[in-house]
Amino acid sequence: MTVNEYNEAIDLYSDSLYRFVLKSIRDTYTTEDIVQDSYEKLWKNIENVDGAKVKAYLFTTAYHTMIDRIRKEKRSAYTEDLNLPEEGRENNYSDLGEVLKEAVTRLPEIQRMVLLLRDYEGYSYAEIGKLTNLNESQVKVYIYRARVFLKNYIGKMETVV
Repeated sequence: MTVNEYNEAIDLYSDSLYRFVLKSIRDTYTTEDIVQDSYEKLWKNIENVDGAKVKAYLFTTAYHTMIDRIRKEKRSAYTEDLNLPEEGRENNYSDLGEVLKEAVTRLPEIQRMVLLLRDYEGYSYAEIGKLTNLNESQVKVYIYRARVFLKNYIGKMETVV
C-alpha cells in the first residue's frame, strides 16, 4: 500500500467507519479515538496491507478495537455498584425511532454489531462474516436473534403509539 492509497482510504472510508462505530457505542469521543486508532494501526502496517483490501482491514480493526474497549469498560463496571434498569420498555415512548434506538442499545454486543452492519451499513452476510471472524450461518443466527429481540421488545404497534 502506498501513501497515496492511505490518504485515499481516509477520504473514502472515514465517514462510514465513524458512523459504524458511533452506532455501536454511542459516544463521540470514544468513537473518534477508535477511528483514529484504526488509521494508526493501518499506518503502522502500511507495507503489509493490500490496497484493495484496505476497507475490510479498517472495519475489522475498528471492530476489534471497539470490542476491546467494551470489554475493558465492562471489567471496570463490575467493580462499581451500578443500578441497571430492568429488561423491557420502562419509558412511555411515543416515537418508534426512540423505542427502536433503546431496543438496539439493549442487544448483546455481537448481535448489535452484525445487525448494524447488515441493516444500517448494507453489508452482505459474507462481508459481515469476514469483518467479525464468524461464518455466514453464525451471522444469520445472530441477526435473526437480534430481530426477534427487537420485535419482542417493541411489542405491538398499538403500545408504541
